[in-house]
Amino acid sequence: MAAGAAFALGKPFAGGLLILFSGVFDILDGGVARAKDRITPFGGVLDSVCDRYSDGLMFLGIIAGVVNGRLTLPPILQIESWLWAGYALIGSFLVSYTRARAESAGCRKLSVGVAERTERMIILALGGLSGFLGWALVLIAVFSHITIIQRVLRAKSILNKPSEVDLQKP
Repeated sequence: MAAGAAFALGKPFAGGLLILFSGVFDILDGGVARAKDRITPFGGVLDSVCDRYSDGLMFLGIIAGVVNGRLTLPPILQIESWLWAGYALIGSFLVSYTRARAESAGCRKLSVGVAERTERMIILALGGLSGFLGWALVLIAVFSHITIIQRVLRAKSILNKPSEVDLQKP
């Protein structure tokens, strides 16, 4: 939430630092649960939901900052930066949704793709820290949608293979 607020207030460097800072805790919570042998299915669900809120608030903060004029990002490829942030937001949500939906349909751990959450957050943080936040949004938008396509194609290849049960049917 703090990173999103920093972006909304026109402070991309602070937003980038806050993303990196929160990333440390995101890594630690899972590590602590594993070390204490306290991993639960609900913990995984809660972690995923919190990650989606976090992602959404960061991109909404960028959109708010651009729309309210506190965050000045030039258009890239003649597309306004708030729109790139929207594409990145949609892509980030769909990367996670595609994986969850494919796994619930029978795919095992579907971790294919070039833009997992860690990569997206590193790109966003570096964009905020370096002054290239607009280009970071473009990269996240493009790589997220490539990841979605990769996951859909992988899910298709896995789910369209006849299983042994299907082969035994008359």
